[in-house]
Amino acid sequence: MVMEKRHIAFAGVSVAMVLLTAACGSSKDNSAGSANVQPAGGSQTVGAGASASAGAGAVAGATGGYEAGGDTGAAAGGEAERTGPAKQLAVKEDAKLGKFVTDSKGWTLYRFDEDTPKPAKSNCNDDCATKWPAVPADDAAATTGIESSKLGSVTRSDGTKQLTLAGWPVYRFAGDAKPGDTKGQGVGGTWNALAPDGKPAGKTAAADDSLQLMVNNNAELGKIIVDGKGMTVYRFNKDSAWPMKTGCLGACLDTWKPVKAVDTTKVAGLDAAKVTSFKRPDGTKQAAFDCWLLYTFTGDKKPGDINGQGVKGTWFAVTDKGKKAGQ
Repeated sequence: MVMEKRHIAFAGVSVAMVLLTAACGSSKDNSAGSANVQPAGGSQTVGAGASASAGAGAVAGATGGYEAGGDTGAAAGGEAERTGPAKQLAVKEDAKLGKFVTDSKGWTLYRFDEDTPKPAKSNCNDDCATKWPAVPADDAAATTGIESSKLGSVTRSDGTKQLTLAGWPVYRFAGDAKPGDTKGQGVGGTWNALAPDGKPAGKTAAADDSLQLMVNNNAELGKIIVDGKGMTVYRFNKDSAWPMKTGCLGACLDTWKPVKAVDTTKVAGLDAAKVTSFKRPDGTKQAAFDCWLLYTFTGDKKPGDINGQGVKGTWFAVTDKGKKAGQ
């Protein structure tokens, strides 16, 4: 009976995958000979975070990859050390991670892929913040190998100031039992030790040369997709996802700029397997998420602006699930 149920469940998943592939076309690169998509052979590429393994003593959780397993308590007095200011930062190096940043006492400092650097925003709160204590912004100083101009701060949801490096909020890990531990590396595929330039240390560093799509927690709309510069990304009701087709042509493109096709290893906070590309009638390639074409709005002047939301009842910011924001 158990084996029969497993076969049924597997069959259901297989059918769902076939339907998704058929709906979008059988390729990540959906071409428009005219405005309609022409299916082509190819394979899906999953982002680097999907294959990252959890660090020792930690497991990926269902709530953003921040849950810690095993022994998450440090030696007596360790908790107090992990909640104070970083003071003089240091740069350490080992064979596994290469160069990474620690605080003045040697505790490894981390970053979270579901945060955003432009604008700086922490999305680790409540239980997450217990397992990943935010590093206070006060009394932090750069050291050799770290540009002082890259240090900054962000105001958290509780009103406290958190240290940032190259815009990324900085954390310690409750699962590190002593200075020098790096057990938070790779947890949930979203947590990494910080390299001196703010990028993730270790093998994932090359995959994060610069993010091209990420998720921002907007105060009004919730989690929405933004481009690598932090500009809000939109979808158009007059486009079609099944089959993929563009309804924004001619003068429309003066106001709504297609997002260029992205490298799926350079996205954070959204399912990289749903990131595809579409060949527009002029031959250029446009990024799509969950089969919907992505645009930015010329009326947005700075990161975080959502001036395109609801324009003419047809343009909407895109949620981290690919849905229309605010609907």
